[in-house]
Amino acid sequence: MGSDNEGEAEAPESAPAQSARSPRRLASEAAVKKRRLWARIGMAASLIVVAVAVVVLTRTISSLNMAELRGAFAATSSRQIALGMFFTALSYLMLTGYDALALHQLKLRVPYRTTALGSFTSYAVSFTLGFPIFTGGTVRYWIYSRAGVRPGKIASLTVVAGVTFWLGMAVVIALGLLIEAEPLSEINHLAVNLNRLIGLGVLTAIFGYLYWVSAHPRRARWQGLHLELPGLGLTLGQMALGVMDLCSAAGVLYALLPSHAGLDFFTFASVYVFASLLGIISHAPGGIGVFEATMLKVLPAPSQEALLASLLMFRILYYVIPFVLALTLLGANEGGRRWDALREAMNRAEAERDKDD
Repeated sequence: MGSDNEGEAEAPESAPAQSARSPRRLASEAAVKKRRLWARIGMAASLIVVAVAVVVLTRTISSLNMAELRGAFAATSSRQIALGMFFTALSYLMLTGYDALALHQLKLRVPYRTTALGSFTSYAVSFTLGFPIFTGGTVRYWIYSRAGVRPGKIASLTVVAGVTFWLGMAVVIALGLLIEAEPLSEINHLAVNLNRLIGLGVLTAIFGYLYWVSAHPRRARWQGLHLELPGLGLTLGQMALGVMDLCSAAGVLYALLPSHAGLDFFTFASVYVFASLLGIISHAPGGIGVFEATMLKVLPAPSQEALLASLLMFRILYYVIPFVLALTLLGANEGGRRWDALREAMNRAEAERDKDD
């Protein structure tokens, strides 16, 4: 009887605790469901973009003349290739600035050669293989951890560098939608004035963000990370770097185009960034397929074969060559590290032998 009474006495005490936990548990479950819903929406949008791209690309390729395609490749001049390589190098140089600014924001001192190696190899690998958080993050950890940077700081560095990219893309898209609304309306099939309205909205959001970070230090939370966002000066630097990187990347393909008739660089850069955005939404490595389908549908060219040849050459210069170079540098870096460790071990062994003698 006594145990029954104790159980009855304890029940009213545990009920309030359970009811107090329930709202938190319900809120957590609601947040999880919301994240899953958005993940499903994002996946559905990606599948739709990929499906449309596959249809467009399949129809285009089926109508190509292979002999004309080979001729278009042969017609690409050495000057065009040299210019494409120059703009590729310039774009990847700007990408090293992403990491340099992020390290400055995180108050980390890392030699520039390490920053350049970590940035170049991580972007070259992630651009080609896709899944940038995993592939690029792994390469960054491999490089920066040897420089004494903690895993949490490396993750924060990746986030700040990502903010730089998206700020640059937002600026180019906003200006493109405002100034080049007509060419972009051929891609998104929206009214010209609606494109301008969207561009104005994006530009307003950018100015709002600049004001927000300039008022006083702002902190953000992402995937369990707590980090302080860059202030006004550094944010403007991020935007400038992002714009220069994207314009340099666009310059690679622009230099390889068979003709620039009726297509100025700013219009082309706007189309390039919008096509890149669709490629990002598709989650395909480097936006492959989606990017090409968009460009083939929108850009004017003497022939589809000539334009496809330029797009394939762009893939080689901007993705394949940097990827091979990044693997070579990573291999050489690992080989050098192992050789240094072996030489140090040999020197220690020799010193101990001399001591014994």
